[in-house]
Amino acid sequence: MTRDARCQRTERILLARLEELARALEGSGASNDAISRLLESASIATMNAIALNLLSAQAAETIWREVEQRHPAVAPLKRAA
Repeated sequence: MTRDARCQRTERILLARLEELARALEGSGASNDAISRLLESASIATMNAIALNLLSAQAAETIWREVEQRHPAVAPLKRAA
């Protein structure tokens, strides 16, 4: 697998995970604490992917920003995570 293919795969996985978390937040009625912990976990995974050069910092910022734009409820919880 090429580096570009790995990066694209990592981007797709991160996007899918964040979308899943955002939909859970919007539809589950789960507590903000529970969702914040899941977002914190996703944030840590993002940082690790960047550190391992599986994802660029710019791509990660773009993915998080796009998810926050589509799902505004994620933004304040992400900042709290």
